Amino acid sequence: MSYLAAMESLSALAGELHPVPGQPRRKFRLEEMGILVEALGHPERLFPSVLIAGTNGKGSTSATLASILQASGLRTGLYTSPHLSRVNERVRIDGESISDDDFAKYYFRVDDCARRLVTEGALPVHPSYFESMTALAFLAFAEAKVDIAVLEVGMGGRLDATNIVEPLLSVITDISLDHTEWLGSTISAIAREKAGIMRPGGILVTLPQHPEANQVIGEVAVSLDVRGVNAAEYMPHYGAGRIADEESESSFRNRYTIQLMGEPVEIDSPLGGSHQQRNIALAIATAVELSKNSAFQLRNNNSYKLTPASIAEGIHRARWPGRLERFTVPEKADVLLDVAHNPAGAWALRSALSHLHPEPPSMTLVFGCLRDKAIGEMAQILFPLFDRVILTAVDSPRSTSLEDLRTAAATTGVPFVEAPEASDALTRALATTPAGGLIVIAGSVYLVGALRPRLAGAE
Repeated sequence: MSYLAAMESLSALAGELHPVPGQPRRKFRLEEMGILVEALGHPERLFPSVLIAGTNGKGSTSATLASILQASGLRTGLYTSPHLSRVNERVRIDGESISDDDFAKYYFRVDDCARRLVTEGALPVHPSYFESMTALAFLAFAEAKVDIAVLEVGMGGRLDATNIVEPLLSVITDISLDHTEWLGSTISAIAREKAGIMRPGGILVTLPQHPEANQVIGEVAVSLDVRGVNAAEYMPHYGAGRIADEESESSFRNRYTIQLMGEPVEIDSPLGGSHQQRNIALAIATAVELSKNSAFQLRNNNSYKLTPASIAEGIHRARWPGRLERFTVPEKADVLLDVAHNPAGAWALRSALSHLHPEPPSMTLVFGCLRDKAIGEMAQILFPLFDRVILTAVDSPRSTSLEDLRTAAATTGVPFVEAPEASDALTRALATTPAGGLIVIAGSVYLVGALRPRLAGAE
């Protein structure tokens, strides 16, 4: 079967976060994922894995950790979601997306198995988009014989499809309010769902964060006799991190020195913004824990041999597009992409913009988001920073309406216009923002993913 056929079949599957009109909302059941992987021969058991959950930063942490492991000579799988441009991006081996042929091969292996299970009555319904993608990733990593896979949890943790694995260790990044319809309306409730990736007697890598999240994570860790690893020792001293690249003011990056395995190491990450220092610290702490724990063994019985040099090199090589990613457009304003899809992400973007030097003489925001996000709060955080705002729709069934965007924008007092299509919004921003100014595109992974190929010269 072809890649095109695989994409058509995958796109027809119901997503967990977009219920089919007229049908009840689907319930999450990890047992159904267990039935699927068992029928596939338990590919998730054929490679060791690290499981990373959280609200913000889990993708950056996953990408940085995978880059560290690859730089240390390990064949590394990376599973993330959602994708920016092509669905293959979700499944990477040694930094490269799987091929179209491999994608189709693994997808139809999952799809055929799922259809058989539904016919036999073993599954009540066909697995969702995310469940199918997760099983596909397991098959790809198993067949590639990866030394280790880094798995980003999709949403929550306790009932997420990725949580079917038995990870070497678990990582929890920063937790904030998001997906409240599904995970709960408080930090405590959301933290409890995220804490579901811990295992009895296991290891958790995390950082101190919101007091409510700290309390819940601590309670669950104690109840499961989990050993906690605090990544704070790998954070730079206050004021030590340089966010703007001194060699190029058009770039963002983090540069600072830390003590790592008893020696000073220069951290030079292309991932910009002070918030990334927390994600880098989590990746480092996880790498160190893998390196020093003799219980973690490769297939050839060798340990994970990570060095300060390989960790630093992996951080330097890490790539995570669409996060404070800047493009230069000839004779036009520069364009900065940042997915910033919830209030915490909006605050991180606002902080990064405050470090711009020199300050752009004019700034335009192109904004669109999904309807289940805190639209009004994000508008209050971001819109006042800009001279003008262009509101646009996101290419997703979950896109918020222009009417709701208009209502949110009106409360900020910032001039705004509307563009029904994202491409038109970018064209208008380029036409109205003077050269030397800055255009920021933010609010959704889907919005950034739609416009990035144009800026990267892929069109």
